[in-house]
Amino acid sequence: MGPMRKLLFPVSLVYALVVRIRNLLYDVGLFRSTSFEVPTLCVGNLSVGGTGKTPMVELLLRELGKERKLAVLSRGYKRRSKGFFLAGTDATVAQLGDEPYQLKNKFPGVQVAVDADRRNGILRLGQTVAPDLIILDDAFQHRRVRPSFSILLTTHDSLYVDDWYLPTGDLRDSKRAADRADVIVVTKCPEDLGERAAKAIREKLRPKPHQTVLFAKLAYGTDFWGAHGPVGKETVAKGRFTLVTGIAKPAPLVRYLRGQGHDFEHLAYPDHHFFTEKQLDVLRSKPLVVTTEKDFMRLGKQVPHAIYLPVEHAFLWNGRKALLDKLATSGI
Repeated sequence: MGPMRKLLFPVSLVYALVVRIRNLLYDVGLFRSTSFEVPTLCVGNLSVGGTGKTPMVELLLRELGKERKLAVLSRGYKRRSKGFFLAGTDATVAQLGDEPYQLKNKFPGVQVAVDADRRNGILRLGQTVAPDLIILDDAFQHRRVRPSFSILLTTHDSLYVDDWYLPTGDLRDSKRAADRADVIVVTKCPEDLGERAAKAIREKLRPKPHQTVLFAKLAYGTDFWGAHGPVGKETVAKGRFTLVTGIAKPAPLVRYLRGQGHDFEHLAYPDHHFFTEKQLDVLRSKPLVVTTEKDFMRLGKQVPHAIYLPVEHAFLWNGRKALLDKLATSGI
């Protein structure tokens, strides 16, 4: 924690109070939450970015979309469109935002929409595409909607119970809000996480009787990918490259690439960063640019030699089956 964040501690106390009052008003019914006839599955977190929401949504789309019509509703952070926007085949990253654009590209059969007002977005999706299930991406704080089922993500290295409120910490919601989750997934776990350490984390999280705590690590792809398909790792290993990240927490990727013996410089930008023409010129001058899949959505067509390394969640101790079983039991 930097000195400036420590100086802003009084501000974080005010922020925490506002968050607690807001949640209380919803809890006692003075603010209204709406449930919907169409099942809604919320994926979210209590902190700002970096917990792996998009890979979790992708996992759910792969597992739940085999026999059902699915839709994804996201805010579309930093998009340049307004209101409700349903992605067509010609939708752009500027209209959707990078993460919804990534989902639409990988799952063309899924209806992807963006709307900051999730309640309006659910109603519009029901009117336009009538999905069997709507996955709400990053909607845990959106109390105007009461989802059918909620998955809360928290990272192994920064559990929400150990965090503090913005701007001193990274929490954007009350720690007590975790009680609304049906499943809590501890993401980005180390490869050697043992069952004793996992038990200690469960005890720290103090889940409610209705909650299941699961653990997952990041699993990177065997190949890099570019605009024309897979690029073998041996190609990347031939020389030094430039790693470009515009994500909240790039440390796991940096650590993985270093562990694989790669030699690279790292250019880090803010989360969801839209690159300026001057920045793009710099990147075009680099012999090889490696980035994340989310960043590739914004860079791929503008930096032709950019490639990315896919990543997904790999559950520990048969956690994937436990998650799917709980979803099935709940009617999702």
